Amino acid sequence: MGLECFVPDWPCPANVHALQTTRRGGVSQAPWQSFNLGTHVGDDSAAVESNRAALRACLPSEPLWLEQVHGIVAVDPEKWAKTTQADACVSRTPGAVCVVMTADCLPVLFCDRSGSVVASAHAGWRGLQAGILENTVQAMKCPPEDVLAWLGPAIGPGAFEVGDEVRQAFMAAAPIAEEAFVPHEPGKWLCDLYRLARQRLTSIGVTEISGGNLCTFSDTARFYSYRRDGVTGRMASLIWLAT
Repeated sequence: MGLECFVPDWPCPANVHALQTTRRGGVSQAPWQSFNLGTHVGDDSAAVESNRAALRACLPSEPLWLEQVHGIVAVDPEKWAKTTQADACVSRTPGAVCVVMTADCLPVLFCDRSGSVVASAHAGWRGLQAGILENTVQAMKCPPEDVLAWLGPAIGPGAFEVGDEVRQAFMAAAPIAEEAFVPHEPGKWLCDLYRLARQRLTSIGVTEISGGNLCTFSDTARFYSYRRDGVTGRMASLIWLAT
């Protein structure tokens, strides 16, 4: 087994470490093939545990595996002894690993310019619209202009079809969101999650935003995609402060 992951390309401080896994390098069988990290998607539990153990070998500690619910709660891994319901994790403790899992939703990693705090957030359209990114930045407790963000692999703007209700929900909160929707079919729109995330972050003063160019739906070889496959695995986006 050869775990395949990559390091996000962003101007983070030297003491901030991050990894993005792909679907390759694990032991899960189809349709979860092969490096599935999700325990809730029907995969064999022994395979998931083997995959997580391989990932753990690359990390300073066991990640805080969240039960993601498309909400806006951000938690501190040092205050939770086990998995908890939340969609973001914020830490100032060296070696504590923040993680979110995705398979089309947008993972966002955060740190500040001085390398004193890190965070991970899971932003599906519901969480993004409700304010998960804003809540995560607020929980970091540092000036937004000092925050750096990296947008990880998510369903791209050419593949994410949504209905009128999604477009209207975003526009009700911020009219500029109209720019992130392109007409597709009657009552349907192509939605740019990356653009919406940039709009939301910029609106609160976060301007150092990297990533946002990897489409989970179109890259079958590297990424899981729920919209494409239905039954599928989950990838992890992880970040921590050096010990």
